[in-house]
Amino acid sequence: MMASRRPYWSGYLKLSLVTCPVAMTSATSEAEKVRFHTLNKQTGNRVVSRYVDSVTGKPVKESDEAKGYERAEDDYVILTDKDLESVELETVRTIDIEKFVLRESIEWIYLETPFYLTPNDKIGDEAFAVIRDAMKAENVLGISRVVLGRRERAVVLEPRGKGIVVWTLRFGDEVRPEKDYFKDIDETPDADAKTEIERLIEKRTRRWSADMVSDPIQESLLKLIAKKKRALKSSKKPSRSHGEGKGSNVVDIMEALKRSVSKELKSRKSA
Repeated sequence: MMASRRPYWSGYLKLSLVTCPVAMTSATSEAEKVRFHTLNKQTGNRVVSRYVDSVTGKPVKESDEAKGYERAEDDYVILTDKDLESVELETVRTIDIEKFVLRESIEWIYLETPFYLTPNDKIGDEAFAVIRDAMKAENVLGISRVVLGRRERAVVLEPRGKGIVVWTLRFGDEVRPEKDYFKDIDETPDADAKTEIERLIEKRTRRWSADMVSDPIQESLLKLIAKKKRALKSSKKPSRSHGEGKGSNVVDIMEALKRSVSKELKSRKSA
């Protein structure tokens, strides 16, 4: 069964006559990422943004917002949520594996966002396992389509462990041809230099670890924020030395006053 987290998408995984209910959950998270709010530095209050009409300048209610397709300058075709729902495809709720490719034939540059795909009902475990293990045995990845965020995306299904990882794929026109950038690079490196670099690479080669992709800027930001928090706390605490100073001043004044009164009384007696 899937972990107790709210799925990003739920529907069905299908291969020919084999179908099972599945859920898709984001495989990555930015919850730990340092985020900032925009503030008014004069008041310390948060700055909020809102949609306004570009002509009237008046705020627009969320219920009045709609999608618009520009057919000419300042001329739009308005599409409501009902309009968009009417063109929903079968892939809104079903990942139907259309074809397979050899695992090593997928180029990394096309992989975009990963999701974990898991059975969404105990009765679907066996069908899910059959599809997963058959792909493993053949060393292939499944190619399909699914609607995410009102947009149909090509996806690749990769069996991993007990589950399946679904990668959304960049569209072909989104990936720039590498030959346009690499064609002028010298292809004949110095042989001796190449040998030295190979030795260096061998010396520095390690097993992959997630620690290799830590974010030093994030860590520095967290240290800076912690330092500022401590500074704010200490500035709010009353200064003990300052208070003690006041107390000692009061004692000194009282002693001086007593001595002054005593001196005045003695001078009166002698008079």
